[in-house]
Amino acid sequence: MKYHLLALSLFLAPATQAEVTVTLEGVHNCCKSCTNGITKAVTSVKDVTAAADGTTVTITAKSKSSAKKAVQALMAAGYYGTGAESEKSSLSNTAAAKKLTEATVTGAHLCCQKCANAMADAVKSVPGVTEHTVASKASTFTVKGEFTEADLIAAMNKAGFHGAVK
Repeated sequence: MKYHLLALSLFLAPATQAEVTVTLEGVHNCCKSCTNGITKAVTSVKDVTAAADGTTVTITAKSKSSAKKAVQALMAAGYYGTGAESEKSSLSNTAAAKKLTEATVTGAHLCCQKCANAMADAVKSVPGVTEHTVASKASTFTVKGEFTEADLIAAMNKAGFHGAVK
């Protein structure tokens, strides 16, 4: 009898595993296209749902691994938020101190003029930035001046955006 209960409990264990919820705050979400982009990115991961309410995104997944993949998918789509389970910047200490005179940013979400204005404000807030080419619907933009990569990424993240700096 004990053997049957053990076997039954092992069989049912995956079914009773709790869902994982990750809440990200400060995600850029200014319009219906942003909301759709957030939802599409997160739900591209199997067994994951997303609820975008203003700048808060709640990700519900069947496993911690799926939740992590969903956060990564959100970032790959150009959005960023902070939370207990949010991804940390992938910059190393040497890259963080790296001074730049020009950088190209790719992968940031810029679906409309509101997005472009928010990103432009974030970029202009970086000490040493003198010009940028942020534009609505652009897939890349250039930043010029004397600034650090870490400051640029931090400003974009603070505004709820994510992108790759090259």
